[in-house]
Amino acid sequence: MSKERTRILIVDDEEIVRESLSAWLEKDGYTLATAPDGETALARIRKERWSLLLVDLKMPGIDGLQVLEESRKVQPDAVAVIMTAYATVDTAVAAMKIGAYDYLVKPFDPEELSLMIQKIVTQQALVRENVLLRKVLKRDYHFRDLISKSPAMQAVFDLARTAARSNSTILVLGESGTGKELLARAVHAESPRSQGPFVAVSCAALTETLLESELFGHEKGAFTGAAVRRKGKFEMADGGTLFLDEIGDISAKLQLDLLRVLEDRHFFRVGGSESIHVDVRIIAATNRDLTKAVADGSFREDLFYRLNVIPIHLPPLRDRLEDLPLLVEHFLEQLGAEMNRRLDDVATDAMGLLMAQTWPGNVRELRNVLERAMVVASGRVIQLSDLGLRRPPCADVASGGVLGSLDEVERHHIGRVLQESDGNISQAARTLGIDRATLYNKLRKYQLRKDGEPETETEHSESE
Repeated sequence: MSKERTRILIVDDEEIVRESLSAWLEKDGYTLATAPDGETALARIRKERWSLLLVDLKMPGIDGLQVLEESRKVQPDAVAVIMTAYATVDTAVAAMKIGAYDYLVKPFDPEELSLMIQKIVTQQALVRENVLLRKVLKRDYHFRDLISKSPAMQAVFDLARTAARSNSTILVLGESGTGKELLARAVHAESPRSQGPFVAVSCAALTETLLESELFGHEKGAFTGAAVRRKGKFEMADGGTLFLDEIGDISAKLQLDLLRVLEDRHFFRVGGSESIHVDVRIIAATNRDLTKAVADGSFREDLFYRLNVIPIHLPPLRDRLEDLPLLVEHFLEQLGAEMNRRLDDVATDAMGLLMAQTWPGNVRELRNVLERAMVVASGRVIQLSDLGLRRPPCADVASGGVLGSLDEVERHHIGRVLQESDGNISQAARTLGIDRATLYNKLRKYQLRKDGEPETETEHSESE
């Protein structure tokens, strides 16, 4: 922040102090205002934004500590400096506890004051820059409601953004809980169809008869209980996107019906004779291996090729554990807003246990674990006991099994990222979210080479 944009409020009951401070600081290029008492100061603090508050400790009525305490409630980002001619350890401690940056003893040197304020302005600029950088990084890690910094998921985001601009059918593949519907919604939101409807249907949740009616609708009297004509999901999604979840579970008859719709975008309601045309973009998803299903005859090959125009594979959480801290932070914010409860962090041993899981339920399972932890946690930090998880048995790193301690998890993860980066330290550091110096320190700590492999005894002894 420039000096002109740094707004300073001087609060002192002595006019000569207010005038002299204003004169000094105006020469330094700051924007100044003054208040003769605590009441006036608080009125201005409630109405205007301030970068810095210079507040006298002893004033009639509302004293400096009260001004400081109230200002922290209204403008917690404003830095406060207490001024006093009666400096004692007790007053300094009291001011610091409430949130004062520092205190000045009257009479003070103008040069000392200028240096202190310059230091505060510099620190505020760094804090703002850090906040902005974190926002930029978070935005880079997001694709709508999906969040990841792993190279595999970043490639997914890039492909999904490109695919969103087309009208082609997309097939989303991945285990349960990896976020297939979230990806479908993100593609719809990024597409030219974003103003149209997004309609989702789970193909595994209904019987063949009910699913046929759900997809294509039915005419009055088409079957027992069909008292009125009803539109199906295809009609509801006209002009937008239809998401067919668990497409691998539909029957042979519905596979044929769906193939016909994909070929010409025409269909008939159940019990109807009128051909209905729709303009719908199809996104299908499954956790099944459709290639294997085609091979064993349980899924039509021609339908598979119709769906598999743009395949997008979502990797399981266990293959992108570098995302876990980011996801934890995201879910703590999200759940905190939903539950009207704020939790600040996860204890180190609790995070270690989260990192040691295989997560068969993937991101959905992680969210459920954190929701449970937020309900039972007694403090502002989630503890190991709040998670309700058992520590998996420790397995050999080389075998690719579950790891034990947090150090083991970190060592194994760094080694894997280095291998995927082909020993490129800069790329590996970016993936890990750390700088090169920190990565080199961890290589020495864990006795790893740049290619991610363990150092030999000879290499280790030479490095010592």
